Amino acid sequence: MSGPPVRRPPRAGGYLGRDLVGATIYVGLLCSVALWWLDTPARSLNNRGELLIAAGRITGLAAGYLLLVTVALRSRVGLLERFVGSEALGRWHRELGGALVVAILGHAALILVGYAALDDLPILNELNVLMTEYEDMTSAIVAVGILVGIGLLAIRAVRTVMPYELWKFLHLASYVVLLLAYGHQFADGQQLFRPGPARTYWIGLYVAVLACLAWGRVVGPLIFNLGHGFRVADVVQEGPDIVSIYLSGRRLRQTGRAGQFFRWRFLARGVWTQAHPFSLSAAANGRWLRLTVKTVGRHTEALRGLHVGVRVWAQGPMGSFTAVRRTRGRALLIAGGIGIGPIRALLEELPLGASVIYRASTADDVVLREELDRLAELRQADVWYVIGSRYDPAPRALLTASGMLQIAPDVASRDVYLCGPHGFVKQARAALRRAGVPRRQLHDTLFEF
Repeated sequence: MSGPPVRRPPRAGGYLGRDLVGATIYVGLLCSVALWWLDTPARSLNNRGELLIAAGRITGLAAGYLLLVTVALRSRVGLLERFVGSEALGRWHRELGGALVVAILGHAALILVGYAALDDLPILNELNVLMTEYEDMTSAIVAVGILVGIGLLAIRAVRTVMPYELWKFLHLASYVVLLLAYGHQFADGQQLFRPGPARTYWIGLYVAVLACLAWGRVVGPLIFNLGHGFRVADVVQEGPDIVSIYLSGRRLRQTGRAGQFFRWRFLARGVWTQAHPFSLSAAANGRWLRLTVKTVGRHTEALRGLHVGVRVWAQGPMGSFTAVRRTRGRALLIAGGIGIGPIRALLEELPLGASVIYRASTADDVVLREELDRLAELRQADVWYVIGSRYDPAPRALLTASGMLQIAPDVASRDVYLCGPHGFVKQARAALRRAGVPRRQLHDTLFEF
C-alpha cells in the first residue's frame, strides 16, 4: 500500500541544519582559542610553570565558551529548535556539559599547579595567594563547585531517582554560574581584562547568549501565549492514573505539529509554579488541543483536579518528532506506555498504511484504545497491542531484530518513530538497527526531556 509522495525535510532542518549549527559551534571554539594563540608569544613559554599556566588558560577559554554554548542550546530559541531539533539539542547539551566539567576542573588544576611552580610555592600556599590577591577568584571557585555538583546530579542513575521539580530547580544554578564566570573571566582573564579584539569577541558572545535567553524564555513565549490564549476546556479520565486535558484557544491549528511537545504551566493554585513537558496526543484540529498525562508525582496528580477555564501558559512547540522528518513512504510507529500520546497524534499526519506497535504492561495500561482502533481503520493502519510484563517471553521477543521483522518484514524501508521510557527506546533502537534500519530513518523522543 503506497502513501502520497514523500515530503522531504526543509533544507534548514534535519541533518543539514544540525551540521551547520555543529560547525558554527566548533568554529566559535577555535576562534576563542585562536585569540589566546595570537596574543601569546612563543618565547613566553620557556619553563614548566608557564607551560602549565598556558594550558590552564586554554582550558579556561574552552570552559567559558562551552558554558555559553550549553546555556544557548537550552535557551528554547525557535530557530535552533527548527535547525537541530529539541532531542538533538538536549543530547548536545548533556555531552557538552560533561566536557565543560572536565575543562573547568582541568583549568583550575593547571592554573594552580602552574602558578605554584612559577612562584616556587606549595600548592596550598599558592591557593591562598590566588584567593587573596586576584579579584573574583572566590566567585570562580563557587562556580566550579556548582558546575561539578550539576554534573554529578546529571548522571542518569542519580537523576532518575530525583524528583523532576528538584532537578529543574538545581539546574537553574547554571545561570548563576554564567554570572560568576563573567566576573572572573573579565577580571582575571589574561586576554579579557584589557580592551582589545578578544574582550570585544567575548562580550559579543555573552550578549548573543543573553539575547537568546531573553527571546526564547520571555519574549517569544509572551507573543505566543497572547496570540493563542490557552484555557482548560475539559479534563477526562482515561485510566486509573491517566487523564487527558483538553485546551481551548485561538488559532489552534497554528500551534504545532503532531508529535511535538510544549512546556505547559497551568495557572492554578498548587501547580502554577511548575512547567512540565507534555506532547500533544492528537493533531491540532482548530477546535481543541489535547495532552494525555500519566500521574507520576505530586504535580501530575494535581492536574487531575484542574477546573474548566484555568489559564494555561505554554512554551513551544518543541521537538523534531514529526511527519516532516520522514524519508520514506511508509512508517512503523512504536510506543511504550504513555508514549502512545504523540504516536497516536502522528498517525493522523503520516501517510496511509502505517503500522503501530503499542507496548503496555497490562490491559488496564492501554489508553485511547477505541480511539486508536477507529483512527487505524480510517488511516488503513495495522495496530499491534503487545501486553505483558517486561519479563514475559513474548513481549521480550518483540524487542529483537527477528521480532521486528516478524511484524514488519519491510521495516528497513520504513521510517520508524519510537516514543517511551529511555530503556525501552534504547532497546528498540538497537533491535531495529540489527534489523537493517538506517539511522536516518529512526526518529525518537523521550519522556525525560
